[in-house]
Formats: sequence, structure tokens, C-alpha cells
Amino acid sequence: MLFLDSSDPKEIKDIFAWGVIAGVTTNPLILAREAGAVDLEQRIREVIAASKGPVSVELVSESEGAMMEEAHRYHTWAPGRIVIKVPFGEAGLRVTHALASQGIETNVTCIMSFNQAYLAALAGGTYVSIFSGRVRDMGYDVRPVIAETRAQLDREKLGAKIIVGSIRHILDVNEALAHGAHVVTVPPGILRKMLHNPKTDETIREFNAAWASRAK
Repeated sequence: MLFLDSSDPKEIKDIFAWGVIAGVTTNPLILAREAGAVDLEQRIREVIAASKGPVSVELVSESEGAMMEEAHRYHTWAPGRIVIKVPFGEAGLRVTHALASQGIETNVTCIMSFNQAYLAALAGGTYVSIFSGRVRDMGYDVRPVIAETRAQLDREKLGAKIIVGSIRHILDVNEALAHGAHVVTVPPGILRKMLHNPKTDETIREFNAAWASRAK
């Protein structure tokens, strides 16, 4: 599946009309860039109205109690749609486990290694988000991380699904899917690049020109 990595309701609505997107992910960086000082609840409700499927909303609190309070508040906005995005860590694992026991879906985020992804899955995460671009920034190949995580989830029949994010190139999408990601969350700019191939454009022009110049 493909999710859209955006908080812009207009763009979300436009791209969902393609029929290829199954959900939306947001994060504090995206919201700060795209929404500025807008009320978070208002913005997320607009995102929900413009889309279908799960919408991930990330916690920004750092203590366990505050994270749980924040998670419950977000969940009330749309219990059937909101997925709580939990930053990975010791407190994050406790929060993930507690939310899972309450039937609240989670997306454990900022994962950079197989070990982290495995712990997040064991804690009950609905999704585990591996950050492709940031793993590569550290000088590591992300493909084995995705493949090893998928193999372990399948081997132990764990319910978590792998989301691969931090997508910077079309090749990142292709490699994530080829190595076992259940979901790739793609920024609008990369998704639009996936539409185009010069040979496709050339062929369409050739066909249209032939039809226009046919004998009449």
C-alpha cells in the first residue's frame, strides 16, 4: 500500500482522487511547515475529511503520563481513523503496549534498526515506521533492515505492519516495496514524480498525433 506523507487537505483530496492512496501520515515537522500556527485538531479533522483510511498523528509529549493523555485526546477526534504515532523509546514502548491493550492503533515511529522495529512489534505496535532516508544518512543500507524485519514478523506471525518513510527518491519507494514493506508513505512531490516517464509521454504524443493526422 501507499500512504501520503502530508497534512495539506487540498493536496490530500487531490491525490486521493487518483485512487492509489490508502492512508495519511503526518508528523510535527510536516505540520509545522504546512500548517504553521493552525489549531492541530482543526487541521487533523480537515485531513480526515479529505482522505480515507488511517491517519497517523504523532505525540510530542515526552513523559509516559503526558503521552497517554495526549494519545487519548487525539483518539477522540476520530476513533475509527486516528492512529497514534508513538516515538520509539522506553517510554514509547510502554505507551504502545498500554494503547494496544486498550484497542487503540499505534504507529511506532523514528525507527532506524531491525532491533527497534522488532521491539516495537512485540510491544503491540500496529505499524512500525522505518526511516529510509535517515538510515542512509548514517551510512547504512536500509534494505536489510526492511527485509529482516519483514522476515521476523512473518516468522513469528506478529501483527505489526512495516511502514517505510523518510522517502527522498523514487528508488526508495521501489526498494522498500521490493524488500518487504507493507506500506510506503510518500511525500506528494515524490508521488507526482512516479507519474512520469519520458517514453510514456513520447508514446502518448505519437498516438495522439497519428490519430489527429489520420486520413479522413
